[in-house]
Amino acid sequence: MPDNHERLVSLLRPGSASAEASEGFLDLLGEIPQAGPPTGLAQRLMRTSAVPMIYEHYWRPTLGRVAKGLTGPSMEDEVRIALEALALRPGQVALDVACGTGRFTRAFGEAVGPDGLSIGLDGSVTMLEKALAAPSPPSVTYLRADAVDLPLADSTVDAVCCFAALHMFADPNAALDSFARVLKPGGSLVLLTSARHSDQPLRLADTVLGRVSGQRMFDRGEITMKLFRRGFDRVNERYSGVTQIVTGELPVNIRP
Repeated sequence: MPDNHERLVSLLRPGSASAEASEGFLDLLGEIPQAGPPTGLAQRLMRTSAVPMIYEHYWRPTLGRVAKGLTGPSMEDEVRIALEALALRPGQVALDVACGTGRFTRAFGEAVGPDGLSIGLDGSVTMLEKALAAPSPPSVTYLRADAVDLPLADSTVDAVCCFAALHMFADPNAALDSFARVLKPGGSLVLLTSARHSDQPLRLADTVLGRVSGQRMFDRGEITMKLFRRGFDRVNERYSGVTQIVTGELPVNIRP
């Protein structure tokens, strides 16, 4: 773990706040309970002690099934889709933004092997504590930091994953800017976020649900256009219920 901490510190943006080891993860937020302004009920629940205890096996699969519909991907399918989209290789650096209890982070750790690094980033102490309690590959490390204004230096990671979180960020556009900034040329991105239906009255119902829960409902095609504007190519999207999985890559020789 200390070696991983040192590697992680070496990737931080110059001028980042001092990182302190706290119960096995590096903490850039300290006493700050929430990075950025709160966005609503769903986000507040993630910081409680109860939700992290049931998040990976009950909370996330159950709510995910409601959002994705009966034919949407399972949690296991989501991990597989993310791994296929990122095409991680041994020795690479993967960043799992809003990692929660670390299910994806651990899978990325297996993919990059002992010479790679899989960084799980989250703002919730209770989520990170739960993540640390699970057996993990030696390449896994955790960071408590702002998921919107990422503290990593430019062009430091090979892959970025952000599942079930972008729609809860106060400034998703700033988050997408950060994702593009920290990716190396040729790096890959995979997102799972909300997708409002195109037709009424479902579209209206999606909007109301989003407002009640504090979750932004993106229009179909909106995220794709945002990625194109940030220089991504090979952008693809797939929809399930009110969710979408979007993938993209940065060109090898062009920065956004």
